[in-house]
Amino acid sequence: MIPHFTTAKAWADPTLPVLTRGEGVWVEDTKGRRYFDGLSGLFCSNLGHGRADLVAAASEQMSRMAFFPTWGAAHDVGLQTAAAITSRAPEGLDAVFFVSSGSEAVESAVKLARTYHLANGEPGRYKVISRDFSYHGTTLGALSVTAVPRFREPYLPMLGDFVRNVPNTLRSSPAPGGGAGDLSGVQAIEDLILAEGPETVSAVFAEPVQNGGGAIVPPEGYWQALRAVCDKYGVLLVADEVITGFGRLGTWFGSEYFGVVPDLITFAKGATSAYVPFGGVLTKSSITGTIAGSELGWFAHGSTFGAHPVASAVSLATMDAMEKEQVLENVNLRKGDLLGGLQRIAQGTPFIREVRGTGFFYAMEIVADRDSGQELSAGQRAGLLGGVLMRAMRSAGVLLRPDDRGPASIVVSPPLVTDGTELDEMLNRTEQVVAIMADWLRENSSL
Repeated sequence: MIPHFTTAKAWADPTLPVLTRGEGVWVEDTKGRRYFDGLSGLFCSNLGHGRADLVAAASEQMSRMAFFPTWGAAHDVGLQTAAAITSRAPEGLDAVFFVSSGSEAVESAVKLARTYHLANGEPGRYKVISRDFSYHGTTLGALSVTAVPRFREPYLPMLGDFVRNVPNTLRSSPAPGGGAGDLSGVQAIEDLILAEGPETVSAVFAEPVQNGGGAIVPPEGYWQALRAVCDKYGVLLVADEVITGFGRLGTWFGSEYFGVVPDLITFAKGATSAYVPFGGVLTKSSITGTIAGSELGWFAHGSTFGAHPVASAVSLATMDAMEKEQVLENVNLRKGDLLGGLQRIAQGTPFIREVRGTGFFYAMEIVADRDSGQELSAGQRAGLLGGVLMRAMRSAGVLLRPDDRGPASIVVSPPLVTDGTELDEMLNRTEQVVAIMADWLRENSSL
């Protein structure tokens, strides 16, 4: 089996866990060792593992109608899922285009924005703006929007030259006396739109909380200012919610958390709690209506498995379970305990600069010394992210994410159903990871 985003050295490591089963917030390997799933698989196993209700939903749909495409026909479960998702989306986002992954969702959003501008009589609009170290997927169109250099570099000759990048909001603040519109991250987007020519810019892509760089929460008012800039120049605002959609921040969508209505939302991951691949693009009927009423007459895009009946059924069951089990309420009830626990861990060592995030989505930024502001050396960074942190996590029995996209960090994002006792257990194991990391940094202070 060829690995995903894993070095050959790590894949060949004999300590690499081979997982066999999962239950609740735990997964187990072939040696019977249990690990706390502190990353929800990859920000997506929101309801935990081993859920009989989601299995039953898939089985029932398979027995009734396992598959039919939505090319020239519809099916009942796809229509029901579209209605269920749009009813929970920010007001005005009342249309949905289904795909099978986050990368496909982003690629579809790029094409949908372009199609809208064509239909609206503005064929010059094709450029996309994204933020430094933002991650939006790996298919060539989505990778063009992604701004993580090492993911892009091998494929640069093949990527579309339609994307421009601006700084993200890490440590962004307005000048003294300034408001949200004066934030450097917002001003950079407006400056770029003007420099490129507003008549050439199609869309701005941004995650409500940016993953690359370590759970970067924007300053207060950022999203409202960004919405105003996009409206001013006729640019579509796209919220990439592949991570923040379906409860990660304690709301159905992260856009709701920040009080803004984008023109499009991309989603995947938590839409089925990762039990089957599923994703999509939410948008406004005014956008789809413009396309339908134009000479184009259609969105010339699609995939075999879009709105797959089994995935649709599991998504319906996921949303039903989230409401019956008050999953959003659980996130809001316990997010303070999660943040407080991580801050306590950070305060106990000089090697954590800060804890960033909200809801059930956090990152601890690693430095050589917090008090002096000394950054990790190249050797320390390579050692930690090249295996030390992963081995520490296996030793402590917790699966988190050592992240090297921008500042080195440890990302923590547990299942949304994690209860108080389980949260304490995860924090204890995370503290063990940080202690192992701290010992290694002391031993390698001159590296």
